Amino acid sequence: KTRELIEELDRLISVQFRETFAQLETAFDVRFQQLFGGGFAKLSLTDPSDLGATGIEIVARPPGKKAQALSMLSGGERALTAVALLFAMLEVRPAPFCVLDEVDAALDEANVGRFADALRSLASGTQFIVITHNRGTIESADALYGVTVGDDSVSRVISLRLEEARALAAERAGARGRLGA
Repeated sequence: KTRELIEELDRLISVQFRETFAQLETAFDVRFQQLFGGGFAKLSLTDPSDLGATGIEIVARPPGKKAQALSMLSGGERALTAVALLFAMLEVRPAPFCVLDEVDAALDEANVGRFADALRSLASGTQFIVITHNRGTIESADALYGVTVGDDSVSRVISLRLEEARALAAERAGARGRLGA
């Protein structure tokens, strides 16, 4: 009975793995196209007959280029492809939160905009904490947290909710307008 149970579990795991992998393949291609503004990406198993030992190969074709293995892409293209795979995973199996540390460092302005759009599209199901120095990513955030050092050489944590800051700025601009009238 134990062997029968093991065989049944192996079949169930195999079915679930293949279903999830198929969903991931589709989501990965969609996220890749979103982040690159076109092209295509494909995932494939190195040994589909042995799911316990198989690896995964990634082939990608950014717009205007030929299809190639991940290792042949530029640093920025590899970073964006990895982000596309991570976002596809979060789409297929959402997590409550995700910490991204400088994943946008190698991205140009156009790619940062698409990266921010992709983050927003997943933000309803996952809270993102993005550690970055990239101005474009910072500008698309809902809240900012940072550390600053004052004249007294003491570090202070600062936080800013951008929606509240915009409301306060609009209120102050309205007050200045009424005073000038």
